[in-house]
Amino acid sequence: MWKVEDFRREVKRRIDEARNAGAEYANIVSGDMYRELGGYPGSSHSMPLCCKAMYDYKKPIDITLEAPPKGKGATLKIR
Repeated sequence: MWKVEDFRREVKRRIDEARNAGAEYANIVSGDMYRELGGYPGSSHSMPLCCKAMYDYKKPIDITLEAPPKGKGATLKIR
């Protein structure tokens, strides 16, 4: 079973990876991240935790490029 901390670690890893590569930003898509971690799509219904982790890392200068109507879903994309 996934925990929000698992997703937070992955968000941080992706941000650090982009920073170390010299990128100006990282575009993180919840469905892509969860799929790469394993378990999505599946029956665990942990997408809300994945999205919470992304929102937890979101800073005022970050941009939500795409969000599902209720704010949490596989299409959430934050830069």
